[in-house]
Amino acid sequence: MDVVAFTRQLIDIESISGNEGAIGEFLFAELAGMGFRAEKLPVAEERSNVYAVPPEQPHEIVFSTHMDTVPPFIPSSEDSDRVYGRGSCDAKGIIAAQIAAALRLRAQGKYVGLLFLVGEERDSLGAKVANHRRPGCKFLINGEPTENRLAIASKGALRVELIARGHMAHSAYPELGESAIDKLLDALARIRKIKLPSDPEIGPCTLNVGMITGGRAPNVIADYAKAELLFRMIGPFEQLRRQIVEAAGKMAEVRFVLEIPSIRLRALHGLPSMVASFTTDIPALSNWGQPLLVGPGSIHVAHTEGEYVEKKQLTDAVDLYCSIVERLLGREKQEIGFESVGTEN
Repeated sequence: MDVVAFTRQLIDIESISGNEGAIGEFLFAELAGMGFRAEKLPVAEERSNVYAVPPEQPHEIVFSTHMDTVPPFIPSSEDSDRVYGRGSCDAKGIIAAQIAAALRLRAQGKYVGLLFLVGEERDSLGAKVANHRRPGCKFLINGEPTENRLAIASKGALRVELIARGHMAHSAYPELGESAIDKLLDALARIRKIKLPSDPEIGPCTLNVGMITGGRAPNVIADYAKAELLFRMIGPFEQLRRQIVEAAGKMAEVRFVLEIPSIRLRALHGLPSMVASFTTDIPALSNWGQPLLVGPGSIHVAHTEGEYVEKKQLTDAVDLYCSIVERLLGREKQEIGFESVGTEN
């Protein structure tokens, strides 16, 4: 299998979150053609996860990652060292590397399953649906861009909406209205002053104010304004939720729209490690075995206009995935484990 060529094929199928139907159909057909027992697991409307298992015998290990990407769609290109395009490292190159590894292992008489999911970039809906199944596997090797280093921890996420309401008036007479934008800005200023926790191993909790919308026109006092915030979490959410509500006070309504717990993971001896400041599908896949997190590509270029994956990292990832499976199937299973350091929400 040409892992670079297959990565480009996947990139060129637009699969922004919510529109994964075409890539799911492609992977289903390709995996069936490779001799796997491929299955579509419906999620919503025309969106399906793809689960493929070796027909020879039961498997203890599953490779998994996501099919969806963030917008905008960017078609593939390449040079001598890199493959470019939306999803090249997050996570279509990972899909290609995992399939290539599964094929190589199968040729050696070692069998793994493949689980490709929708919706990771938005709400992990595909993972939540997949978790209704209990496949009986012991280990889940989840793929995200970690530069082929095993993650020892992954931060969680708390997504928050702030909604402020006011009264419209002519901007020449602001005393006759009540600006929702002013109220929202005041609430944001107070929330940004909250002292966020830090962990010596995982690092600090961080805040991104990702979107602000509102108002009618420059000459109208705004009657509505909204901000969308994302906290990258390292521990329980309860105290921070209380602090956000207190900081917003009567200035803005607070809505908590998504919570993903942080997790700690144990790496294999002798392999390089890292801490993932991003979230993954792992917390939603508790029925799929003890998790490991590793994949080619750098998270620093994911979600950017110049997203890419190094070709060498792609081919190295195939070797790495095979090596990890061989170790898990051997005598080193006791070295793997994980514990949740967030709250189950």
